[in-house]
Amino acid sequence: MTDRPRCTWCGTDPLYCAYHDEEWGVPLHDERALFEFLILEGAQAGLSWFTILKKREGYRRAFDNFDAERIARYGEADVARLMADAGIVRNRLKIESTITNARATLALRETAGGLDAYFWNFVDGRPLSNAWKNIGQVPASTPLSDTISKDLKKRGFKFVGSTIVYAHMQATGMVNDHTVDCFRYREVAGAAQRK
Repeated sequence: MTDRPRCTWCGTDPLYCAYHDEEWGVPLHDERALFEFLILEGAQAGLSWFTILKKREGYRRAFDNFDAERIARYGEADVARLMADAGIVRNRLKIESTITNARATLALRETAGGLDAYFWNFVDGRPLSNAWKNIGQVPASTPLSDTISKDLKKRGFKFVGSTIVYAHMQATGMVNDHTVDCFRYREVAGAAQRK
């Protein structure tokens, strides 16, 4: 990887750096990708993001490339298949929550226009931009992520606590939490302003 300054959380692993450099914090409006991040952030609970990132392709394969319509139809045979799949985190509650969240996502399309409209409405369609000097200043959750978490839970979503929701907001560019010394801070902020 290059010598450009990055957020310290991504370290030097090429996979982690590529995720940081190309995806993290970039405003995302693709329904499938928003669903993918929601599921992966929930799968991360109690684990490191790097663990999930390394299993990302396994998740895509195991969960029909995060096709919410297909996942919503999963039954017990699918849960058993997934529990035997070493390419994902084999936690029954997390697997079942993916199915539950797929069904809740389909319902959300009817009531709120989909994940894109739903999430971005909370920030009036524009990313929030912070100016953190170091990673220690970045919060794990915020009052806004508390609000979104409570609303998602009311709508039947699982594994959507405030910390998970805030991580989703960061990953999908609803908030720019790159530190100001990171080369991506200005790039992400500039891309968001051009939208």
